[in-house]
Amino acid sequence: MPLKHLLILLLIAIAHGSAFPFTKLVLNDSVPPILMASLRMGLVLLILIPFWKFKIPEKKYMPSLIAFSISMGVMVYVFMTLALYYSSIISPVIVGSQLAIPFGILASAFMLDENISPKKWFFIFSAFIGVLIIFFDPKLVDNFLGLFFASLMALAFAFAQVFSRQLRDLDISLTNAYTGLFGFVILLILSFLIEGNTISTIQSISQNSWILISYQAIVVSLGAHLMMFYLYKFYTVGQIFPSYSLFPIFGIALSFLIFGEVPTVLFILGGIIVIGSVFLLHKIR
Repeated sequence: MPLKHLLILLLIAIAHGSAFPFTKLVLNDSVPPILMASLRMGLVLLILIPFWKFKIPEKKYMPSLIAFSISMGVMVYVFMTLALYYSSIISPVIVGSQLAIPFGILASAFMLDENISPKKWFFIFSAFIGVLIIFFDPKLVDNFLGLFFASLMALAFAFAQVFSRQLRDLDISLTNAYTGLFGFVILLILSFLIEGNTISTIQSISQNSWILISYQAIVVSLGAHLMMFYLYKFYTVGQIFPSYSLFPIFGIALSFLIFGEVPTVLFILGGIIVIGSVFLLHKIR
């Protein structure tokens, strides 16, 4: 792989890894979690409108497109922000998000009748064992609700990947625009009903938080995805997707630099098992 493509993979991993500590910074600035997820998707929608041009896809794509938009645009991002909101420690949430891969393989088996080899079953099992080891970390006593939401985030991402396979023929700007539309509208309504004071809260958001929310929308939700699809022009999904296992390293490093989080022995052991299992899952055909 040329150096240029390796650097792109590195940038993608850094972008995904940075999303977690940067989201926590916004939440610590008194921005409600559901509202933050809504604003992030609203910015994605706003940026993509000139490329989308309000095109409506063929009817045969609509069920999968709606399912993907709700899974990705609503569930993934709201569960991510809720996981971080209810967690005082970020690193376990980052590692927990890796469960999206074994969840995705299981979802593909049940929904698309794809075969799971014995080797894949082994690494799926070992990934869950790694998360179980992390659960026994004494530091996580007050963070179980956050880990629960992180598991739901991973499950929603897995379903989104299954639905996305039926949308391969659609333009990426169209699918992302619909994801932004559903995410923004549904989450904004939920924020209004659950969190309240939506307009006054938006008006009180600081400039620093707006910058971080914009970073999430532009760099992570759009930039990283576009770079990934660029690489798919030259490589298969199996060649590119193992790099997904790299982003927890950057996320955990940033969590240490920003919040001073020092991983425990149990967390390191469980994290190595989870990340290693996910990486090897990608390598198995």
